[in-house]
Amino acid sequence: MAYVDSKNMKILEILHKDARTPNTEIAREIGISEAAVRKRIKKLEAQGIITRYTIEVNPEKIGFSSISLTGIDTEPGLFMSIVQQIRSMEEVRAMYLTSGDHMIMAEIWGKNGMDLSKILTEKIGKLKGVKKVCPAIILEKIK
Repeated sequence: MAYVDSKNMKILEILHKDARTPNTEIAREIGISEAAVRKRIKKLEAQGIITRYTIEVNPEKIGFSSISLTGIDTEPGLFMSIVQQIRSMEEVRAMYLTSGDHMIMAEIWGKNGMDLSKILTEKIGKLKGVKKVCPAIILEKIK
């Protein structure tokens, strides 16, 4: 495990809030030079601590009004095959393997309730080896 000092933790916190924060602004906030910030970020990337930069999209603004966090259970022998199939679906925006109530958790975006239902029942529910699909519709994102 890589050692992350307090300055690097502060850099990570700032970038987590806004990955587009300029290095000069980060430097000013934590009291080091812009060159030092740049070097630290490069090192965090090289260590695999920072793995990518991304954006957060409001799904409703682009036509997706029904979002679910869906638990999926599978036949053990078909687990990896199902993971690959679900991973490739464009409606699946995030996917996690878990040790909780379900083997797989997926964030799924649907244009509306009917579209989401179709994705859950016809695309995922009918995959060979899927035993259970348990959606929780997101009403509001808090954080």
